[in-house]
Order: sequence, then structure tokens, then C-alpha cells
Amino acid sequence: MGNGNSPCASCKLLKRRCAKDCVFAPYFPSDDPHKFAIVHKVFGASNVSKMLQELPVHQRADAVSSLVYEANARAMDPVYGCVGAISYLQNQVSQLQMQLAVTQAEILCVQMQQEHDQPALRTTPILLEADDKSFLLQNNLPQFLNFTSSNNNVVYDSFKKESCLYGFLID
Repeated sequence: MGNGNSPCASCKLLKRRCAKDCVFAPYFPSDDPHKFAIVHKVFGASNVSKMLQELPVHQRADAVSSLVYEANARAMDPVYGCVGAISYLQNQVSQLQMQLAVTQAEILCVQMQQEHDQPALRTTPILLEADDKSFLLQNNLPQFLNFTSSNNNVVYDSFKKESCLYGFLID
């Protein structure tokens, strides 16, 4: 039974009497009927009931939370559901990793430029030889650094500058 004498949201929606041992009552309170309605629409009351009864009581709240999340994601994106959101976020991480690799290369370029312009002030050893830097800039730096991206829409205009050490254009 839900709060006091009122039935839980599932029993209200299904228009049935809410029993004392109702499996839905602890997770679908009567004051939040939309929560059960969306889960019922996507998964069905019978399937949700079976899932909850098969789980230990201490895991049911997490299961209901997951079901509600997936049902809401499925309502927003009927084809992909939460997988679409996960895919979007993975692509965003890949793009950010690519941008990070480009920025790290630019920092390295600036550091090497400073070391080349002022060799007497060098306090740290050069991490890469000039040939290694040229190799990195000419041979797809993000791939060399093991940053893969399924969406390679990152702009590489920063590499179309003069080389830090040699004064020629890298395309």
C-alpha cells in the first residue's frame, strides 16, 4: 500500500487495489504517477514486476532508477534510447582528446621555439629531437599519441604554421 490509504502510482494507473505486499509501492509512490507511467509504457507492468521480484530487495531501488532512466531516454530517442546518449558522449570525449593532443603539440612547438631562440637559457632537456618533432607534425599527431576519434572534424589549421625550428610550411 502506498502512502497511508492511497494506492501506489502503478496500482492507480492499472486501476487495481494496492495490496500490502505490492512490489511497486516502495518505488512508485502515488505522488509521482509519471514515473511509473513512462516505465509501464516502455517495459510493461508485468515485465517490471517480474524484474523486481527476481532481484534482492536491496537492489530494487537501483533497478527502478535504471528503468526510469532508460524509459525517459527511450521516450526522447525511441530508436537508440540511452545508447544514443552514451554514443554522443563518447564522440564528445574523442573530440576533446583530439583537441587536447593538438594543444599539447602546440605547447611543445612553443617550448621548442623558445629553446631554439634562447639556447643559453635552457634549463630542461629537449624532450624530442627536431627530426622527431617534424615526424609528429607530418604524420598525424593524434594517431601517434593513441588518441582515436570516430569523428575527425577537428581543425588542424594550427599545424599550417611555420615550423618551430625550420621555417617551412607543414601541410
